[in-house]
Amino acid sequence: MDETTRMPRTGSPFPPTRASVVQGVRSDDPETRKRAYTTLVESYWRPVYTYVRLQWRRDAEQAQDLTQEFLARVVEKEFLGTYEPGRSRLRTFVRTCLDRLVQNADRDARRLKRGGGFEIRSLDFGSVEGELSRLDPPDPNQGEAFFEREWIRGFFGSVVEELRLECEESGKQIHFQLFERYDLEEAGATYESLARDFELSSNDVTNRLAYARRTFRRIALERLRTLTGDEAEFRAEARTLLGVDVS
Repeated sequence: MDETTRMPRTGSPFPPTRASVVQGVRSDDPETRKRAYTTLVESYWRPVYTYVRLQWRRDAEQAQDLTQEFLARVVEKEFLGTYEPGRSRLRTFVRTCLDRLVQNADRDARRLKRGGGFEIRSLDFGSVEGELSRLDPPDPNQGEAFFEREWIRGFFGSVVEELRLECEESGKQIHFQLFERYDLEEAGATYESLARDFELSSNDVTNRLAYARRTFRRIALERLRTLTGDEAEFRAEARTLLGVDVS
């Protein structure tokens, strides 16, 4: 099953610990702003590029330039300065700003990329190009739904990657492999088949999957908290994307 939509639903929710990127980008502290900017870039560059390529039907070179320009503007305080939590979700606000930039692309084409002195890191546009042929062509009238779908796909992909790295660092690679096989890849996988394949008891499979799912949920909630504008949006997104009620 698609790793961006199949969600484990066992275990307890963990409290979010990371500050919102909205607060971070608005901060007067350069390091805080840099960390927030890095988080925004990691979370948005793929859906932004895919959206510009397919929804706005720009070629690869144009989409790369527009993506870089857009990300350069994100770090400026003025970009999120007009965002009002409660009026819209943060990703909806970002998509609206992106639409405005693309609409004005001809006028802005000769403007120097900005970024407040922060370096735009190298982005692997080629890897995204390889995925575009597998995506359904977007409905021209459903831009918001397309951008949201791509954002969610990228969000869960980044959570899975962070889980993989955390399991590797803690010597729990098999925990991740079980999670990957059962929850992300094989719809017909059973605890018994996994126990045979990994030479574990069914109880070991149960315990290791439970650990991986709890860790996945913790990472997802922490990351989601950074990418929402306020507590109300965070709670709504946690309920919608993870099926979790966060008090």
